[in-house]
Amino acid sequence: MTGALTVSVVIVSRHRPRALRRCLLGLSQLRYPAFEVIVVADPEALAGLRALPQAARVRQIVYDQPNISVARNLGIAEAAGEVIAFIDDDSVPEPTWLNCLAAAFADPAVAAAGGWVRGRNGISYQSESAEVDALGVERPLSVDPGRITVMTAQPGRAIKTEGTNMAVRRSMLVRLGGFDPRYRFFLDETDLNLRLAEAGAATALVPLAQVHHGFAASARRRPDRAPRDLTEIGASWAVFLARHAPPGAIAARWRAIRAAERRRVIDHMVAGRLEPRDVRRLLAELEAGYAEGLARPSQPMPLPAPAAGFHPFSARPAGRSLLIAGRSWTRRRLQAAAREAVAAGNAVTVMRFSPTALYHRVRFTEAGIWEQTGGLFGRSRRDQPLIRLWRFGRRVRAEAERCQKTRGFDASVT
Repeated sequence: MTGALTVSVVIVSRHRPRALRRCLLGLSQLRYPAFEVIVVADPEALAGLRALPQAARVRQIVYDQPNISVARNLGIAEAAGEVIAFIDDDSVPEPTWLNCLAAAFADPAVAAAGGWVRGRNGISYQSESAEVDALGVERPLSVDPGRITVMTAQPGRAIKTEGTNMAVRRSMLVRLGGFDPRYRFFLDETDLNLRLAEAGAATALVPLAQVHHGFAASARRRPDRAPRDLTEIGASWAVFLARHAPPGAIAARWRAIRAAERRRVIDHMVAGRLEPRDVRRLLAELEAGYAEGLARPSQPMPLPAPAAGFHPFSARPAGRSLLIAGRSWTRRRLQAAAREAVAAGNAVTVMRFSPTALYHRVRFTEAGIWEQTGGLFGRSRRDQPLIRLWRFGRRVRAEAERCQKTRGFDASVT
């Protein structure tokens, strides 16, 4: 072992085998030297891992129930790392993700850490730094995007971390009892954030610890993000408000939540993604879920010491992070070079620009390649002008500089 802090990465997956394989491929390109991977998933998804070269190094736990809190607790019980990091199966980490996230724990006062999450276009942020109060209301926090900020929340508030990009010391998770099984997929990490705050724990905000989150379809949402069912959202709000909110504020907060959910489903209806009958059904499910959540008993799960020792993942931290750039008509050559470099154990980014003003998009492909496409004259960040004249080499350098701190480029080929 290298002397680095040991980290256990826990992934929960259910009926999304392709997303899980892609997530593991991203983890295989991490540059951190001391981490293990624990996958808690349904039998089909675990069977689909057998073709992966890393499969033998993944600790696998069979669980096929729609309860992310129970699944995460099962992963915590098996985790042997000093710190446990969490990422969703429909997310992919930047190569430097764990290096940045683990660095926060060099401060012994830090009990938890959370990074930033990029959305579907791979460039804009889906979530940054925020705090949350006892009513579940989030407010943004202004932090330096280039450094770690350690914070202790004010009474009645907590530092917010996202379940798809967070880490907690194992000892603290055991002390707090892990995740509350009453939250089956929603507000689970927010509840943990507030319990961390109640314990006086410090949380580190790590903007450079970044993952890309795709919002894959599930039993509760469609590929276009329209909801299929709101029962569990209602149930989770009932549990959360009963546990954290001042009693006199619960009724008003629940009315506000119902109104917000109604606006959300009506917006989907107006956009053509839902029918009027879906709106009525979904809002009825929300109400039924709230009533059911109020009756859910507290059922703490035991979190014993792990039965097995630390099981390092088969990543290659010595591999380089390479940038390959070219014009849109050189796609085949670029892809061939990228596949060869990935097979050699490197993290590879391909920047392929067309002579247009198309918006840019970044995605991690199933071949394990970071691919940025768009127009040479189009914008990548959404605060940039719609059109700007660029020379090809200068545009490549500008885009490489934009993501250098998270991608960690060692070399480039044009």
